Amino acid sequence: MVIEGVLFDFSGTLFRIEPVRDWLAAVLRDEGVDVPPEDFEHVTGLTEAGALPGGPPPLRVPERLADAVARRDLTPALHREAYTGLARTVALPDPGLYDALYARHMRPEAWQAYPDAVEVLEGLRRAGIAVGVVSNIGWDLRPVFRAHGLDDLVDAYVLSFEHGLQKPAAELFRIACTMIGRDPADVVMVGDDRIADGGAAALGCEVRFVDHLPVPERPDGLRSLGLVPG
Repeated sequence: MVIEGVLFDFSGTLFRIEPVRDWLAAVLRDEGVDVPPEDFEHVTGLTEAGALPGGPPPLRVPERLADAVARRDLTPALHREAYTGLARTVALPDPGLYDALYARHMRPEAWQAYPDAVEVLEGLRRAGIAVGVVSNIGWDLRPVFRAHGLDDLVDAYVLSFEHGLQKPAAELFRIACTMIGRDPADVVMVGDDRIADGGAAALGCEVRFVDHLPVPERPDGLRSLGLVPG
């Protein structure tokens, strides 16, 4: 296959959200809420609740939140409802923390690019291979790419909430291929979710996967896919 275009997932593929402990600690610090280290059991609760977008999935979804969680990436309102709702299943020391936690996860500093992301994207740019980002998400991730200096290496963003479609819907990948001006048969989709990202195969794209691991544990997952010629 001669690769003419590559589509990337966002969370767990090009970037990884900060750990739950760091997420909570940053918000407590910013909000001026003092929680002694020995009382930091909230980390376990928030982790099990799946309250951090891009973090560990919930162990159990309350029935009242099931619809919002299932459709969370279709609109910003559903995304906020789902994740603040999951966070509120954990008793925190200040009621203002729930909205602050949600706001924190959208800040560029809450995200870290995988070590080989810049190298691979720059290599694709030099080779003239078009690049798109296709993400199930309820907010605009473009500022994250700009802040990390990667925006100039992406030709198009296809975000679920902007199109009212969630992966694995083939139409979302069709939109992405159209936006980067490539035939799906010449495009590789790269992601970490076998179901969501695997939906691109229905369109005729080749699909390659990386593991959704902490950044230090995946130094060359993208590089090993052989996307960049030569």
